[in-house]
Amino acid sequence: MEQPYEGWIVKVALPARFRLALDYLPPEGMLGVPQPGLRVRVPVGRTRAIGFVVGSAERSTLPASALKHITEIIDPEPLWDPVSFELLCWAAGYYHHPLGQVLSATVPTGIRDGQAATAEVLNWQLSTAGIEALAAGPRGKKQRALLELLRSGPMEADQLSAEGHAATLRSLNQKGWLESFLAPATPPPAGAGNALPPPLNSAQQKACDQVTASLGRYATWLLHGVTGSGKTEVYLQVITQVLARGRSALVLVPEIGLTPQLVERFRARLTVPVVTMNSSMTDTERLAAWRAARSGAARVVIGTRSAVFAPLPKLGILVVDEEHDASYKQQEGFRYSARDLAVARAGRTGVPVVLGSATPSLESLANVAAGRYQRLLLPERAGKAVRPAIAVVDLRRHAARDGLSQPAVAAIGRHLEAGGQVLVYLNRRGYAPTMFCTSCGWMAACRHCDARMTVHLKDAMLSCHHCGANEPMAFACGSCGGELRPVGQGTERVEAALAQLFPAAPQVRLDRDSVRKRGEIDKALAKVASGEARILLGTQMLTKGHDYPGVTLVVVLDADQGLFGIDFRSSERLAQQIVQVAGRAGRGERRGEVLIQSAFPENPLLVSLVQEGYTAFARAALKEREAASWPPFARLALLRADATQRESVFGFLDRARSLTEDLGPDVRVLGPAAAAMERRAGRYRGQLLVESAQRASLQRMLSIWLQRLAQLKTPGGLRWSMDVDPLELD
Repeated sequence: MEQPYEGWIVKVALPARFRLALDYLPPEGMLGVPQPGLRVRVPVGRTRAIGFVVGSAERSTLPASALKHITEIIDPEPLWDPVSFELLCWAAGYYHHPLGQVLSATVPTGIRDGQAATAEVLNWQLSTAGIEALAAGPRGKKQRALLELLRSGPMEADQLSAEGHAATLRSLNQKGWLESFLAPATPPPAGAGNALPPPLNSAQQKACDQVTASLGRYATWLLHGVTGSGKTEVYLQVITQVLARGRSALVLVPEIGLTPQLVERFRARLTVPVVTMNSSMTDTERLAAWRAARSGAARVVIGTRSAVFAPLPKLGILVVDEEHDASYKQQEGFRYSARDLAVARAGRTGVPVVLGSATPSLESLANVAAGRYQRLLLPERAGKAVRPAIAVVDLRRHAARDGLSQPAVAAIGRHLEAGGQVLVYLNRRGYAPTMFCTSCGWMAACRHCDARMTVHLKDAMLSCHHCGANEPMAFACGSCGGELRPVGQGTERVEAALAQLFPAAPQVRLDRDSVRKRGEIDKALAKVASGEARILLGTQMLTKGHDYPGVTLVVVLDADQGLFGIDFRSSERLAQQIVQVAGRAGRGERRGEVLIQSAFPENPLLVSLVQEGYTAFARAALKEREAASWPPFARLALLRADATQRESVFGFLDRARSLTEDLGPDVRVLGPAAAAMERRAGRYRGQLLVESAQRASLQRMLSIWLQRLAQLKTPGGLRWSMDVDPLELD
């Protein structure tokens, strides 16, 4: 039997499901070992793969015959600084996800494919022969024109090609009249910096002063400001101070739609390059932004969830806007929380982080109560704006037609006549939630999910919003031949009703059906900002921090959707949505009005929100959570499994639970149980919920359990995953 290899080996993490790094020998002829954070090309079976160096050791458990040499070291220096690399290693451990997949998820596609980490572009210039040819006077007009163009100096190849010189470039290069070289890419353009900052009120000034005083050290600030209180202005003025000290800033936003509006405002105020990072960008655009951030050329990065990994070398502050938003939690693959990683990154880097929201998450409020975070209050709206008047419309007394009650219709008409804009909120897209047979009671169900098919009347289609299945809309019942009718309301139906009621008022609809293409949300918001659109209708896309200064009325059509949800966070989400959308009213000089339609107006949640506000609701909700030992007073993890056969799912979960019986009394395992929607996209789903009062106890248990699960034989086609700190128990 061969002995384990004695000598230096390199630990390489590959972007694959296996959790352990693989052992490789250093490249042939290399003295020492590559640094952690470098990309390397390694043999894997009969192929080659790109992995990441994550460490080294003086011996391997494998014999020398089983070890292969690293084929190529791609980078001259590590992709990450030591602090950032350590954070990613910690995150892989905390969320119990393979390190190679974590590292791969934090870089653009081009970097995963082996492209250079530095931003260099191909340039062309005249060679000595080219200078002589130009002096001699070449005959071709195109050749002379290009030589004359390059007489003044080198030019980028892409620019020359875009100007129509590609063919001439090839011809002159073949003659030896040109020579090429790589040069650093042109940095992103600087901001205009020509907009003057507005005066701050006393609360804003106090917040700016306290955050600025913490620059250069770690602190977590919860900027709790009512809607319209000027949180963005606080961010801007603090970031201006950060930039003046030669540092950079990272700003996270929850939605792609928020990015253009915020970037425009930042570029108008700042004189440094500002770049964006979000999933709507092309691979080329994301790579360029990543390179600009890593090189230090981009001093401010504004992006969505994955931008938390932006490689800023001189980070001075992090900002997480709308910190309560659920979209900061990745729901597939590497299931991280961008908000929580922003706090962790700030702590390791030694810089402050600002979490801003009008409706802070209960976790953040609990951290304030425990002294881990410091709260900064902005209790009043900025400028002359005042809080809107809020009232509840009892749908038991005022029947709704197409989702609109008579008091709501009257209020819309009144505000439109007075020159105001109206925002109508319904968190349900499509024309109607389902199609119903008036004779036999049949309802259109998805063949692949435990869900109803949503009616999309404009396209004459039935669509499942869970798996994406589509089928043509029928008008007669396939079971009895009876009449089929759409039941309930979605944004498409309400749009049609509003067009009938107010034909002279142009409207814009914002949901995932109406703004599918890139740039469409910007065009829609531009119509609102210009006043061209008088009625703005949409889903929770409207609640994400947009500023609509002309809106004087907000109507919430169905406030009851979240009152009876099965998830313990349902009431918190509903309260946040209502407060956020209500806050869009009256942000200009005219006082706003908010109408909330409900069939349960006496519900304690609604009463608390209307009469006392979000802070009172949050205080009561935290007491309920503590009594029930739910987060933030407990730590959770969720083992999910899915397969095409129900027996496979629950057989696996039963075996998985049996592996926890000796893992200590500090952790409870609940289940297995079916997911709220058990069958989705043709696969059955189940889960085990793991609960502990202590984070450390939960992490110790998960580390041992996952090692055992990795050895567990699973049925073919079964998939399982671990979600630490899950936001949805679905």
